[in-house]
Amino acid sequence: MVLSVQNLRVQYGARVLFNDLSFTVEDGERIALAGHNGAGKSTLVKLLMRFYDPTEGEILLNGKNIKEYDLDEYRHSFGTLFQDFQIYAASLGENVKMGLVESRDEAMIKKALMTAGVADNLRDLSVPLLREYDKNGRLVSGGEAQKIAIARAFLKNPHTYILDEPSSALDPISEYNLNRTLFELSKDKTVIFISHRLSTTRMAEQIYMMEQGRVIEEGNHEELLARGGRYAEMFEKQAEKYRET
Repeated sequence: MVLSVQNLRVQYGARVLFNDLSFTVEDGERIALAGHNGAGKSTLVKLLMRFYDPTEGEILLNGKNIKEYDLDEYRHSFGTLFQDFQIYAASLGENVKMGLVESRDEAMIKKALMTAGVADNLRDLSVPLLREYDKNGRLVSGGEAQKIAIARAFLKNPHTYILDEPSSALDPISEYNLNRTLFELSKDKTVIFISHRLSTTRMAEQIYMMEQGRVIEEGNHEELLARGGRYAEMFEKQAEKYRET
């Protein structure tokens, strides 16, 4: 799986979000998109998933424009986790599968929950979540909800994981441990990791530092620190949180 962004330009009215953006993600590569809020990271991911189409340029999957693929099949080949995920008034199992759970699904769903680090006491797949329709529904914390959403991505077993701030509700140590687990378990997959918190970018083979819809720096963690540019500046501002981690 080779994903290639070529000369991408996105414009809404007079506002230009991307201009001549290009990069390539090789099969099995793990890349991080770093940058402050508003740099364009999440918008880029939504372009990769074809929630939007670019004004100019193209996105290719294995040399073929993504517009030429069946849209449902194309999206289903990605395991995604966005910041604005939802927990629904349904059972735990249905929240992970995003559909009705059959007996043959149960082992895979439980494995996904265990992999995502969901607590032992929250692995009964029949437990209702939220209380809109069931007064016995369980209210989960922000961290638990995020792990359930991560289990959804694990369950799909896709060729590419796209993770948009998947651990933002966790403390720094839990964030680092969870993201390390995500990278280890996806060792044979392509991973595109989006973050403005740099606790795990050092795990990526290639980091693209974005600012105002442009890639302003690229390289691995050590190379970018040695360069002393915007990535190094951002990392040093956050380093005190993460050095002990």
